[in-house]
Amino acid sequence: MQVTATAIADVLLLEPRVFGDERGFFFESFNARVFKEATGLNVTFVQDNHSKSARHVLRGMHYQTQQAQGKLVRVVAGEVFDVVADVRPESPTYGQWVGEILSAQNQRQMWVPPGLAHGFLVLSENAEFLYKTTDYYAPQFEKCIAWNDATLNIDWPLHGASPSLSAKDAVGHAF
Repeated sequence: MQVTATAIADVLLLEPRVFGDERGFFFESFNARVFKEATGLNVTFVQDNHSKSARHVLRGMHYQTQQAQGKLVRVVAGEVFDVVADVRPESPTYGQWVGEILSAQNQRQMWVPPGLAHGFLVLSENAEFLYKTTDYYAPQFEKCIAWNDATLNIDWPLHGASPSLSAKDAVGHAF
């Protein structure tokens, strides 16, 4: 597994070793021992989530103030622009964001540490997004930052299109 640091401390881009030929491919999407050796992190996942979304669906920017979830995210069909924003007031990268293209084709994964805001925009016709979490979903502690917050100023690759938002995401708060 190749691990690449991002501009935000602890947010990692992971690229698994893929074995493929004309018949298809195989790779370990998660192995606790390899993950720990490659990242230095000893995590326990308690919940797996799977979403399917159409083009221009934008989900985020979500985080939990308590029971914060670390997330290992990946795409198994389609392509998304995956975004992580640092909302930790004590962090030197507070208020900054990073974005990466995750797709079924590139098989990249993103490690989102607990306490950071996360979201994604679907770039393909449809996308299926999987994420493993280190804590359980706790809606009473969930916060949503507006996708178009002027302070974060995330450069979503919408190319003139309007995002499709859930009711919750449409009323996200200012950072």
